[in-house]
Amino acid sequence: MSTRPNQRAIAVEALMAKLGYDFADAGLLERALTHSSVSDVGGHNAPRDNERLEFLGDRVLGLLVADRLVLDFPEADEGRLSARLHSLVDKSACARVGEALGIGPALRLSAGETKTGGRTKAGVIADAVEAILAAVYRDGGLDAARGVFERAWAEEFSSPPEPAIVNPKSALQEWSQGQGKPLPTYTIAGRTGSDHAPTFTVEVVVEGYAPIKATGRSRQEAEKAAAVALMKREGVI
Repeated sequence: MSTRPNQRAIAVEALMAKLGYDFADAGLLERALTHSSVSDVGGHNAPRDNERLEFLGDRVLGLLVADRLVLDFPEADEGRLSARLHSLVDKSACARVGEALGIGPALRLSAGETKTGGRTKAGVIADAVEAILAAVYRDGGLDAARGVFERAWAEEFSSPPEPAIVNPKSALQEWSQGQGKPLPTYTIAGRTGSDHAPTFTVEVVVEGYAPIKATGRSRQEAEKAAAVALMKREGVI
């Protein structure tokens, strides 16, 4: 008999311990951990997936981060607050939080998604993080969601903010031209999630340098993230 369900149950228990929250409705957590691939395979009888919760969680996260930043930086202008907010709510930050929480092993995925590495995909993990935050909000209210958020994002807030670049794509373009290279090229390498909350993966290439990929909630966001990632790797920023 397979031990996979038991292994997942253990992972869910460990996740709850790290969240520091006990659900009154355990079904909300289960839904938050259910990837859309399960619904795709199961049809009408499949369990509800986490896409609607992810949609809500994105907004809950934005509110909690904005509220925290306004309190922490009373003298900061809107531009500085917006730049810091973006770095704390983007897919990369959510994926890091999810990895620290151990969400991957607790996810409910289809066999096909599991085989393609769904438990380690940044976009899948990031979406589940937002869905879990929404599940806590639905189960216990905003104060409960804030408690989970403060614990889960503690490491992100303690890390120094990344250098703010107003236009990463322009900065990368200037750098590549300064190296005597053609303009960078951007290619969509993948798209996951629902129509209302997609995750784009974009690959950027500068001639003579290894390509690099990044994810975002839109193609533009993913392109900017890829530009930043390449410049960070090459020591430009």
